[in-house]
Amino acid sequence: MPSTPQIRPEHVNSKAVSRRTVLKAGATLLLSVVAPIRAYAAQILAVRVWPAEDYTRVTLENDAALKATHFIVKDPERMVVDIEGLELNPTLKSLVAKIQSNDPYIKQVRVGQNRPNVVRLVFDLKEEIKPQVFTLAPAGNYKHRLIFDLYPVKPVDPIAAMIEKGDWSGDGKPPPSGAAATGSAPKGDMPPLKPSEADAIAAAPQAQLEALKPNTKAEPRAELKNELKTAEAQTRTDKNGKLIRMLTVVLDPGHGGEDPGASGKNGSREKDIVLAIAKRLKDKIEEFPNMRVMLTRDGDYFVPLGTRVDKARKVQADLFVSIHADAFVQPTARGSSVFVLSEKGASSSAARWLADKENLADTIGGVNVKTQDRQLASVLLDLSTTAQINDSLRLGKSVLGEIGGINRLHKGSVEQAGFAVLKAPDIPSILIETAFISNPEEEAKLLDDGYQNQLADAIVKGIRRYFAKNPPLAKNRLT
Repeated sequence: MPSTPQIRPEHVNSKAVSRRTVLKAGATLLLSVVAPIRAYAAQILAVRVWPAEDYTRVTLENDAALKATHFIVKDPERMVVDIEGLELNPTLKSLVAKIQSNDPYIKQVRVGQNRPNVVRLVFDLKEEIKPQVFTLAPAGNYKHRLIFDLYPVKPVDPIAAMIEKGDWSGDGKPPPSGAAATGSAPKGDMPPLKPSEADAIAAAPQAQLEALKPNTKAEPRAELKNELKTAEAQTRTDKNGKLIRMLTVVLDPGHGGEDPGASGKNGSREKDIVLAIAKRLKDKIEEFPNMRVMLTRDGDYFVPLGTRVDKARKVQADLFVSIHADAFVQPTARGSSVFVLSEKGASSSAARWLADKENLADTIGGVNVKTQDRQLASVLLDLSTTAQINDSLRLGKSVLGEIGGINRLHKGSVEQAGFAVLKAPDIPSILIETAFISNPEEEAKLLDDGYQNQLADAIVKGIRRYFAKNPPLAKNRLT
């Protein structure tokens, strides 16, 4: 009987099997980790450029947070930015075409893939700049944003800018029909003030005006220069050599740039409407020879709330008027409103809601929290006085009464809430909600030239009536 063949069991190397298994498993795990990284690389969703004399902002909006490094190259001036975790796409390439020839600081920009997952931007500059590069978390309708703010090395001096323009009475000639003396409007349908009211506006006591002149012997050189600038900004000399107290009104068109504000059913944007109204208002105010205006923004760019207040204080404003167009969830809401600051809580739940919404402007518009003066808000709040709020209430009541003659009022009295933009401690300040842009009927009004003119006339009349009853004092040695 044949013997059954012996089957020898083959010796298996357990270490080799273990090693092969681990290598295969490791490779599978590595692929599972690496593949999604490439699939989910950050994508640029939009690019925006906001040029202005104050500064130029470039925004890259993306679906994930980006890391960027930057450095300056001299002769010629350039700023180089490397963005990690990014592949070049058509949206980012479109940045090249968005640089305008009239941009104050950027000549052109070049975009390229510097190395895998790193995109390089090279900004060719028109002059030396102080850049701020920072990121913003998602806010409002925006995703992640990478921001490049290009500031001039020497910031624009607002007082010097107003003096340089020197066109505070339009073409430099007195308004027709003795507008300065009688208080009559140079044009439009604004009723004249009474002669006694106009006289109160026309000039401050000569002793106060003379006090504006600096002591050229006692002051240090740097401070003397500021005093001379302040005196020139606050006074003018008439044909008889008499000093005239200049009244400075700061107009603050809300929102701007990255922050569009509210929007209407037909696509209108609050930031565009309030800028148009502010420019009309500026022209009407400056037709009076003893009044001039500074705009906190004169184009489509964002100005932080604290900076708006700071600008008004630097020009030693007599009044601060912030201009907005309201919106509400229900399109039936309508009417104009005037608000002033409150230190003790809002006068109504609606006023509190609106103040909270307007105070979000810095979040939507985008503020570099690392460089923002964190003490500014608390200092302004601490310094806000009962006298400032009372003056603001008088101004608000005067303006609200005039607006009531051309549009329905949302509420018949001035309301109060904690608006950050109204916290200048030494300047009567009001916020005007011109109408509800969310109401289709009022949106049409806001877009109408005739209504904008009526509104501007009403605000001018309210301001002049306030000055008639509350003549401003001469300001001296305020910085």
